[in-house]
Amino acid sequence: MNTHAPIWAQQFRPAVDPFFQPEKICLNGMLKRAFDQWADMCQFEYYGQTYTYAEMRQLAAQVASALKAAGIKRGDRVALHLPNTPWHPIFFFGVMAAGGVVTHLSPLDAEAEIAHKVHDVGAKMVISLSTPEFAERFTKLVQDPDFPPIYLCDDPISAMGRPCPVPESMQSASALLAGHEGAVYDPPMMRLDELALLQFTGGTTGVPKAAMLTHGNLSAAEQTYNHLSAADPGAEPGKPGMLYAPLFHIMGLTSAMLKRTMEGGRMHLRLRFDAASVIDDVEKHRIASLSGVPTTWIAIMQLPDIDKRDLSSVENVSSGGAPLPREVFNRIRDLTGLKIGGGWGMTETASNGTSVPRDFPDEKLGTIGIPLPGMDMAIVDLEDPTKRLATGEPGEIIIKGPAVTIGYWQNEEETRNAFVDGYLLTGDIGYMDEDGYFYIVDRKKDLILSGGFNVYPLSIENAIHMHPDVAEALVIGVPDVYRGESAKAFVCLNNGAHPFTLEELQGFLADKLGRHEMPRFLEFRDELPRTSVGKASRKMLKDEERAKKQAEGA
Repeated sequence: MNTHAPIWAQQFRPAVDPFFQPEKICLNGMLKRAFDQWADMCQFEYYGQTYTYAEMRQLAAQVASALKAAGIKRGDRVALHLPNTPWHPIFFFGVMAAGGVVTHLSPLDAEAEIAHKVHDVGAKMVISLSTPEFAERFTKLVQDPDFPPIYLCDDPISAMGRPCPVPESMQSASALLAGHEGAVYDPPMMRLDELALLQFTGGTTGVPKAAMLTHGNLSAAEQTYNHLSAADPGAEPGKPGMLYAPLFHIMGLTSAMLKRTMEGGRMHLRLRFDAASVIDDVEKHRIASLSGVPTTWIAIMQLPDIDKRDLSSVENVSSGGAPLPREVFNRIRDLTGLKIGGGWGMTETASNGTSVPRDFPDEKLGTIGIPLPGMDMAIVDLEDPTKRLATGEPGEIIIKGPAVTIGYWQNEEETRNAFVDGYLLTGDIGYMDEDGYFYIVDRKKDLILSGGFNVYPLSIENAIHMHPDVAEALVIGVPDVYRGESAKAFVCLNNGAHPFTLEELQGFLADKLGRHEMPRFLEFRDELPRTSVGKASRKMLKDEERAKKQAEGA
């Protein structure tokens, strides 16, 4: 091995090149190759309706032709306000083929958030659904003369038998596409530094800002994924996998849809996650690859008949978005015989970051894995990010590589503050062990300052998850006259479990947490608030607590 190889390179399989350099090809070039190579294979199945790669290519060509006829030029932004329906890939691939730039709007965005995002990027048009839950989001927005035209697509699945007429103030996507059926798929070969995607961050620290991801970023991200997983069973052409991860989110877009498109995968696209339906699909379609976030796995493992279901087709399981409780990890392994993999990434890295090796040692459970080939990561001091920290020392994770954003859209100050020595400051606090495995302790912004101590909510959550009656837990800092801040635990119980007192919880945690980490408040919830991608949200809990305090003081 090259003596300059990073410490984690020893964990790569022999076929993986730790110095991997992606080919200099734009995303459009990669998509054209995939459509041509896998033309006759099924790309998407959506509740019984199938689309081959050739059919998807033709639909993308139709969209591109229609967009250009409507005035969309190279570099223009088109906002997609779409859930997981075939319209998302059709328009995503179509905007790319027109030389445009996609901006994703979350279907759960409030009107003010939609307005901010659309105006911030200067979107020339918005694509949504005629389904009332989507179309009605724009009823007031279209009264603004500066708001761009809205085109609505029909989706019988989300309509659920309801009539979904297009409001007078909006337009039909079918009318937009009419007359462009025979268009030729001829996407422009973009420069690697041209924008492909303006992807808004979650906005957990303030107003959402759009990360600029170029054709080079997205192409490098997909090539890196494909190089790393070339020997994985679930990565073979034609292998069926579930696709319910939101496509408007960076993880669902890059690590699922685009990755499998480049590999010739068969994706069973679903409007939303439903645990019972997922297992039905696994049995019916002989699903080989199953992924999700911890909450989806918790729901699957809690199905009353999960022990009796046929999961023999599953060859690859993964989880991302948040740490997976040990008990859930063990349960999945018992049921499938597989160690659940996963990794870590960010909007700003096109979801590239780390990956948990397929047969990682049991003692590494809790790791986010090792950096992907070609990505470089390190730990730096929280106060002085130019200072690198030693193995085992916690600090801020920094990352550098070809998939990392070039910065934030029209926000030079945020861009400048986000980088140090060419590395992106991730805002995640973690450490690297002696073997090159990385671990996240917490988000920098989620630190609880309690009695002069730094307290990490994630550490407390992991300890609470060991309680046999706990299904899910989130911890935030709340005001405390004595300590400044103290930890408050929000807990969802397993089915049939009975609530316990704060004192009983503290007793259970006595040998797992330090006194300064101990929760001082406890609240039971039937469910936790979630972001648009299904992740339990500390920010929403903080907002609720803040509003409650304000109401009490009124």
